[in-house]
Formats: sequence, C-alpha cells, structure tokens
Amino acid sequence: MLVYLSKKIAIPNGVLLRCISWNASKGYIACGGDDGLLKVLKLETQGGKDARLKGLAAPSNLCMNQSLEAHEGRVQVVAWNEHHIKLTSSDENGLIVVWSMYKGTWYEEMINNRNKSVVRHMSWNKDGKKICIVYEDGLVIVGSVEGSRIWAKELKMQLNFVQWSPDGRYLLFGNSKAEIHIYDNLGNHVGKMAIYCLSSVTGAVQLAGLDWYCGKGHQDPSLAVCFDNGRAQLMKYELDPAPIKVDAGIMVSCIKWNIDGKLLAIAGTQTSSQEKEHNVVQFYNPLGQHLHTLRIPGRAVSGITWELNSLRIALAVDCFIYFANIRHDYKWGYFSNTVVYSYSRPDKLEKTLLFWNTLTNERYYKAVKKLMFLETCKDYSLMVTQSEDQQYSLLLCNDLGTPVDSRYIDIEPHYACISHTHVAVATKNAIYTWHYRTSSRLASSEVAYTILRKGREGKELLLHVDETPLDGVEHTVEYQKNEKRSVDPICSLCASDKCLVVVSRSCDDHVQHALAPPTTSRVECQESCSATHCQK
Repeated sequence: MLVYLSKKIAIPNGVLLRCISWNASKGYIACGGDDGLLKVLKLETQGGKDARLKGLAAPSNLCMNQSLEAHEGRVQVVAWNEHHIKLTSSDENGLIVVWSMYKGTWYEEMINNRNKSVVRHMSWNKDGKKICIVYEDGLVIVGSVEGSRIWAKELKMQLNFVQWSPDGRYLLFGNSKAEIHIYDNLGNHVGKMAIYCLSSVTGAVQLAGLDWYCGKGHQDPSLAVCFDNGRAQLMKYELDPAPIKVDAGIMVSCIKWNIDGKLLAIAGTQTSSQEKEHNVVQFYNPLGQHLHTLRIPGRAVSGITWELNSLRIALAVDCFIYFANIRHDYKWGYFSNTVVYSYSRPDKLEKTLLFWNTLTNERYYKAVKKLMFLETCKDYSLMVTQSEDQQYSLLLCNDLGTPVDSRYIDIEPHYACISHTHVAVATKNAIYTWHYRTSSRLASSEVAYTILRKGREGKELLLHVDETPLDGVEHTVEYQKNEKRSVDPICSLCASDKCLVVVSRSCDDHVQHALAPPTTSRVECQESCSATHCQK
C-alpha cells in the first residue's frame, strides 16, 4: 500500500487540537482543542466533466466550517452517533454537550455538567441507541439517545477508556493501571482481560488505545489493545486466549480501526538512530502484519480518524489537521482484453470482483467470500478462496466471471499462480499443481488427441519442496506431505507455459517442468531475491 500526505488545514490562532472524529455516514469532521475550540468541517471534492483530476487525486475544499460555541475549557473528547447524526463533546470541566443539525447548522440539543470530574472517554454502541460515558474518578454513566439515564455505577478505579462489544452485550473499561475490566451491559462485573503483550515488559506502562471494530461477521481479530510503549494485542473477542501480539516500536498516542476492520492505524512518536523524534503512523492488518509507515511533521499526534471508504485518514497534529491519501494494494489482473480487480464495500462482508472488458466497455460483477488470491493468464482468471468447511477452493473463470472449472484442496495456500495449462499453489512446505480442463482446449482436436494419448488434463500433483521428482513415477496428492516442515521453506512462486519456478528462502530456484515429466534444477541467486518474474 501507498500512503502520502495530501492536505493540511490550519486552526486559527494556533489553538492546539486534542481530538478528532470523522462521521462516516455524512462526512462531517469534528475536532476539539484548547480554549473551548470545537469545529465541524466538511470537505467537498471539486468535480465536473471538465475536471482534470478525479477521484482521490481531485482537489477538495471546505464546504462547511462551523465553530460550535458552548465549551470554555479544553475539549478533550468528541464522539459521533452514526445512526442519528449527533455529535457529543466534552471538555476538561466536565461539560457534556450533544449537538444536532437543523437546516444545515449545528445546534445544542442537550447539556450536562456533573461539576465533579473530567470525562475521559465516550462510546456509542453499534445501533446508536446507548452511550457510555466514563469519568476520571471512576463514575460510569450509560444513557439513551433521547438523553435519559439508563444506569450509573461508581468503579473504584481511575478510568481512561471505554468500548462496547460489537453485539452490545459487554463493556470494556481501561484504567490508569493499564488494566482492562469486562462488564456486562447492565453494569455487572464479568472479569479482567488477560494482557499477553506485556508479559516480558518491566516498568510502568499506560494504556494508549482501546478500539473494537463493530462490523458484523468479522472472523479476523477486531479488538485492538495498545499501550504507550508500542506493545499491542489483537483479539477476536474479549477473552481470546491466543491474541496476536504486535510491537510497533514507537511511543503510541492513539489508535483506530478503519471502517471495515481491515486496517489498524497506530500513531505515535519514533526515535531515530540520531536520537531525533518524529511522528509516524503505522498501518497493520488484522493479523498483525506491518504494511506501511507514514511520517508526519509536527510535535505530537493527538488524534486519528478514518473516512468512510478508508481511502483517507485525518490526523490532529498540534494546531493542524493533516489528511493522507491511501492507495491500497488491490488484487487485480489482465487477461483476454479484460481487467479484473477486487474491492471491498463497507456494507458487504464479501469482496466484489469487477470484470471490465476494455474493448466493449462491458462490466460484470461477482461476489466472492474470503478471497485469498487473484491471478490471471491468457484466457482465464484464478480465484483462490477459503470455504466454510476450512477447505480452499481454486476457481477458474472466463472473462465474464463465469466459472469453467474448480478444485478443492485441504492445504492453506500461501502462494498461487496460473499458466495457460496449469494452476499451482504452494504452502511453505509443499507445491500443488493442477492441469485444468477447459472447453476451448477440449474443442481442439489436436490437443484432445494429446490428452487421450498422455492422459494429463485434469491431473493433480502434490510434492514436498525437499522431494526430488523421479521420471516414470506416478505422484499422487497426499496432503500429509505438507505436515513435514521443510528445512528450506518456499517464499515465492511463478509459472509460465513451460515451467513452474519455486523460490525457497535460501534463494535457490527449484524449476519444476509442468508439461514434461517433473525435473528439478537449482539456480543460485542473491539473498535479496524475494520474488520471481515470469512472462506468461
């Protein structure tokens, strides 16, 4: 992925920002800061038929810039109710204001001031009917969207964060001792979350971020717990015994999942080898894999938020709002005058595949669940997906997105490729090949005769990477071969019409000839080799 800064908005009089939040449904941006600053902004992209730049690259201007006047102290928390389009803000004096829009202008709807403590955090539940407010002195208030109090409870701890579970059954409370306590939605204590990412850490740490993606049907880790020393754990649920542990290597200030829970942004300060500090935002997928690092100017990042389509983020840095554009790594390919690519929609769990014929301008759409790989060759595209029963599907499609052949395998592919005659997938230890069957090749009398004579079409083969293929020996698909760990695991895969190239970690190339009887040759290369390039 590629992330780059695209726009900067200065706050008048150099007022420092403390928080920021982007309303996903309507595009409003709320930011709060010192001296009672609270603003609602909205960007509008300059379009039109004559615009030279379109989409993400098109310039944008402010179409709304309203200052909301009710706070006198530093505004520390802002939270959107996405369903009812309400904004809730709170300042250092404990004043809470709920704002609503009427005829294009934001007005105060409700005001509450406890006058005893400071609001540390607020969180609306998924359907926007309940809000949980936590005070520094331990008071918890759960209220309705209409403004009535549902219940309140005093916890004997100094609270910093609160998060609803996606189903609204539980509440997570983070305190000043870097502990996270679990309560049900009626205020009854359930338990204490185990913190695995701090098992080898000594010294005092503080909780820097607690964010739970509230999408439906999410099977990847969606609960992110992050501490100021850069340690984090990604969990599937609140009592996950095997979370994914991450060490960001920075002093963390804030974190935020994107709108579909596929990217986690961790913002903070990084110290270089020259002992210089600079602000960065690191991006991770739900499996804890680092994808990109964006460097940000300024002294400190105080807030981060995502746009609806996850193509932009906004950052509160000192007295500026920085915007960064995000270019995702899309799965795509080109075959038979057709561009095919996958993309995600916030309202759908599955990926959407678009087949676009560049000659006729015809478009065909196909919904695919759990897409792992998308590869193309001269006439066909290959989709590798994970099925519900933990099998993996190899689906061969034409330029209309219509399936023409398929296979199911019992090993999880880490790499995949396709040639004009073969499909190949590989784990770290084994290589699976499939000589696929298509109607166009069966229509050729010459090729059909070759098939009858050699009996290869539809044939499947599975070899261990350390195994030496022998001429004349019939190889079968034995999935237990994958259980044997290789001393030199596979790290890349590529195929042409004549050969299959498998690259192992030691950078020896194992060339498996797919059309002839299997043979192996080794080619030495430099250690920096991490990918193969093969003309199809």
